[in-house]
Amino acid sequence: MKSWAALTLKNAAVGAAMVMALCASAGAALAHSMLVKAEPPRRAVLAQAPPQVQLWFNEEIEGDYASLVVLDAEKHPVTEIKPTLAPDDRKSIVLPLPELMPGKYSVKFRVLSVDGHVVESYFDFTVKGKAQKK
Repeated sequence: MKSWAALTLKNAAVGAAMVMALCASAGAALAHSMLVKAEPPRRAVLAQAPPQVQLWFNEEIEGDYASLVVLDAEKHPVTEIKPTLAPDDRKSIVLPLPELMPGKYSVKFRVLSVDGHVVESYFDFTVKGKAQKK
């Protein structure tokens, strides 16, 4: 017959192994794409309208499945142009913008990372002045 102490140690070891396995799988699940930078930044108040929106992620994304739209204060898209992958960075998408009038704008995005995970979110920025002349 095994002693109570031996059974307790064995159960503790099995429990610890299970916790470690769960932590490892949770860590892998948390390793999906995330937005790491945005231009214009979240909640920015800009003196001049930006010529584009560019988003950077921590992992490569599938450009064919990227969605990025800028909405005006009435929630209408400001352009029908589709975003593209940045030419020099497969972790970034770019959306050229027309000249924006002063006001509040929302950036909505949805991307598919190369691991198959979908990331979607939104943020706002405000334009105080008109776009720069090119």
